Amino acid sequence: MLERDDERVDKIQDVIDLLKIYHQEHVIKLLERLEGKEKEELIEQIYKIDFHQIMELYDNTKKELEIKENKIENITYLDKNKLSREQKEQFDELGEMAIRNHEYAVVTMAGRTGK
Repeated sequence: MLERDDERVDKIQDVIDLLKIYHQEHVIKLLERLEGKEKEELIEQIYKIDFHQIMELYDNTKKELEIKENKIENITYLDKNKLSREQKEQFDELGEMAIRNHEYAVVTMAGRTGK
């Protein structure tokens, strides 16, 4: 039983050290107030958090984005219901070819016009 208590103390210390590294001292204060099952559950939850990844994501929010292509163009309007069968097939073929070539486009439509 003594070995299990030692492991538990080591685990708690590991969690405290981890929280200090990532400036989460407020969680340490909460951890110190908890006992028993609640404390164990919080420790397990903390172990599952990837603090390094969270910090990387947070740091990335501070970086200025570099947009390589900033090309916005108007497109002509086509009424899908007025296209011939051949025209629809041509557009389907163009779309499939663009997908195969890893190309993409962004189209913004005003409310309910994109039916």
